[in-house]
Amino acid sequence: MRKAVIIIVGVIVALVVLAQTLYTVDMTQQALVLEFGRYVKTVKEPGLHAKIPFGQQVTRYDIRLLTSDIKAGEYLTLDKKRLVADPISRWRIADPLEFFKTVTNEAGALARLEPIVLSELRDELAKNNFVDIISSQRGAIMEATTKRVRAKATEFGIEVVDVKIMRADLPAEVQASVFARMKAERQRISRQYRAEGEELAAKVRADADKEATIISAGAYAQSQKLMGEGDAQATAVYAKALEQDAEFYSFLRTLEAYKKFLPEKSTIVLGSDTELFQYLTSSGSTTPGEKPK
Repeated sequence: MRKAVIIIVGVIVALVVLAQTLYTVDMTQQALVLEFGRYVKTVKEPGLHAKIPFGQQVTRYDIRLLTSDIKAGEYLTLDKKRLVADPISRWRIADPLEFFKTVTNEAGALARLEPIVLSELRDELAKNNFVDIISSQRGAIMEATTKRVRAKATEFGIEVVDVKIMRADLPAEVQASVFARMKAERQRISRQYRAEGEELAAKVRADADKEATIISAGAYAQSQKLMGEGDAQATAVYAKALEQDAEFYSFLRTLEAYKKFLPEKSTIVLGSDTELFQYLTSSGSTTPGEKPK
């Protein structure tokens, strides 16, 4: 019985010692081996490794690219415009020993890195105008900021890959006034275009009315000319007829006069002394222009 207990205890101790001796490093990790807090070595090869049990400890760090969201802040540009920027930084642990000595872990790294990013970004944005920051010059601005942050982060064993602005905008209260000005400007332009359109339409209508008046006047003049020519021809015909037979011409004019003022199917009473009656009661051997026998 005692022998069995000893064996069981021995196995347990062996397992504990083995667990304290062997450790693994993942492909995405690097490890620091420390002995009572003192640096022993850095392990960057993935796989199974051994250490002195109980006396040595292993601290693992990620070798992948890490991203830190920096809190949004308000900045002042060169042209005295207020700007709200939301930066991020991407970095990796380049020197795990220096990282361990200065910041210990990722939370400590962010606590040291954030004020550096904010300070350098504020200084760089203060050198540029608002329009440049939100347009074509942003890349150059962020590259300059990255270089300055990278130089200061090296002492913590950190390699800063880049610093970027995810969002750059005006403060909310400034946005409202800017949008109001933009709306007013758009309305002014709209009114200007509308006024120009109405002015052009009025000009077109005036030109059309003028052309119509000219055409109408020309047509009226032409009609009056034609009427005058017709009246002249009619007068000439009547004059010629009068020269040939004045009495017959007088007879025709009398008939036309009756035709104009008498309605159709009318009955009239003529005196015996009227010229029309004399023509109508003649024997028919006479013709207009001859006196009845």
